[in-house]
Amino acid sequence: MIKTDKVLDAKGLACPMPIVKTKKAVNDIQPGEVLEIQATDKGSTADLKAWAEKGGHQYLGTTEEGGILKHYLRKATIGEEKAETNYSVLITNEELKIKLEKNEDIVLLDVREEAEFLFNHIPGALSIPLGELEDRLHELDKESRIFVVCRTGSRSDLASQKLTEKGFTNVTNVVPGMSEWHGPTETVN
Repeated sequence: MIKTDKVLDAKGLACPMPIVKTKKAVNDIQPGEVLEIQATDKGSTADLKAWAEKGGHQYLGTTEEGGILKHYLRKATIGEEKAETNYSVLITNEELKIKLEKNEDIVLLDVREEAEFLFNHIPGALSIPLGELEDRLHELDKESRIFVVCRTGSRSDLASQKLTEKGFTNVTNVVPGMSEWHGPTETVN
């Protein structure tokens, strides 16, 4: 058993709520202490890992017991912390819908988990879950106009920052994302 200083119950919550609750819980523990986040959302592993890295916290790992994911995060000490940033190049769902209707030459990158994508996605979108993005960068052209979408804009924000850090020059985060998308969608059978 891993020794933790605090346990956070995020079971039954979907993105972005495990991250929102984790941010609050991290504020309540001391630097160097370990937080256990219990979640059922399979996407929470990639989300928490990316969020921890972005803030300078240490993502220690994840175990699974009976369908419950237990994520372990060590709060950054003074000097390790990074100022939290948000990706600044944004587009609304409606603006994206217009670009798609005009058949503009863009890459629509969906960074939600595979199951989310299979049941509902924008036609023509490329599925690369956030947790696989770093290993699959070779599938993307650094010069392409890439529009990144997720369910609420949180994972796509992290993905947009990661792409930019890796040298992609024309990346845009779509907000608020699929949770409020009113354009065409399709399902993979």
